[in-house]
Amino acid sequence: MPHIVVKNYKEFSLPAKSGEYEFLWMAQPLINAKSKLVAVRWKGREFLLEIKRKEDYYIIKSDKITRVSPNYIIKEALKNFCQLAQCEVLYDNLAALKKGHSRKSEEFFKEIDFFIKDFPTDKEIWIEIGFGSGRHLLYQASWHPETLFIGIEIHKPSIEQVLKQIAIKKLKNVYVIDYDARVFLEFVPSNSVAKIFVHFPVPWDKKPHRRVISKSFIQEVKRVLKPGGVLELRTDSRLYFDYAFDLFLQEKRVKLEVTKNIEPVISSKYEDRWIRLGKDIYDIRMQALELSPPLQNSFDFRWQNLHYKEALIEAIDTKPKVYEDFFVHFERVYKIEEKKYLIEVSFGSFDRPEHTYILLSQDGARYFPINPIPSQANIKSHKKIEELLNG
Repeated sequence: MPHIVVKNYKEFSLPAKSGEYEFLWMAQPLINAKSKLVAVRWKGREFLLEIKRKEDYYIIKSDKITRVSPNYIIKEALKNFCQLAQCEVLYDNLAALKKGHSRKSEEFFKEIDFFIKDFPTDKEIWIEIGFGSGRHLLYQASWHPETLFIGIEIHKPSIEQVLKQIAIKKLKNVYVIDYDARVFLEFVPSNSVAKIFVHFPVPWDKKPHRRVISKSFIQEVKRVLKPGGVLELRTDSRLYFDYAFDLFLQEKRVKLEVTKNIEPVISSKYEDRWIRLGKDIYDIRMQALELSPPLQNSFDFRWQNLHYKEALIEAIDTKPKVYEDFFVHFERVYKIEEKKYLIEVSFGSFDRPEHTYILLSQDGARYFPINPIPSQANIKSHKKIEELLNG
């Protein structure tokens, strides 16, 4: 992760601007917190920098919850902050920032809001979940220029590498998103996708609840695929194959194709390794057979009656609160100024929790930096949070 190690720095008046970056406010640790947080805005995108005190130096880096991609956005934010703060730099891991491939491919990296607000439907859509090195994604995009590809990955170095390759290959038909694929599918319109690839997912033999393939995942896939559309699972794990095949067979009406050790059009570096080791490779293809009803998924996350009250801050309980199918956990509290606070909170599904902040002032409250996604667990959590904070 990009960071700067400094012996000291000077706090400066906020808000302030340096280059394309606006530094909005600084939040001081109050409850369960140790670091300071600095709010940053770049081209309308908001995120936080963290200033962490060590024995005789400070580490300045991106806050994990609000971290943005590509990495150069963070690197330049750190450099601009240190210019304003007159940092005494001891060390940094920031590479020279030139107008390179990450910037050229910036338009192809998308946030979840892009898909929730205006999911692209003007082209045939193929989705790859967990694209890794990107070999398969980039190959397919090169050979099918009229198809729009959506690559989903949570491993940030893989994202950075694929964005560079998109620029090098001059591709115009790939969107990349850093997100949990299981949640992403909840916001894909019904009957809108032609193919979904899940190649060599992590088997999670000891934590099966973390597997991508599940009964609920299969239901979402059947909804988003067009009639005739295909989900393709490719794995080197016999345990994962057996587990997934059993789930597919539990569906009441489904068309399946199973193959073994069939040479793919392009192989990943992992597959090359498995083949050298003599491992078997299994494929399951599930074809959608029916039209699904339209997607119904929207919610207004504005707070109805939540604003700063002194008693509210004093009463915040940082113990997790667990309900039947969701949870709420107020983790840390920061003070920005009098009657303005930042509350770090996690909530929602036990398997796919939301991590975010609530910016609270006399004028009201809002999620920072963006609203949660409107999943059912998040909607229930939002209502409970307002109830808890209002007493």
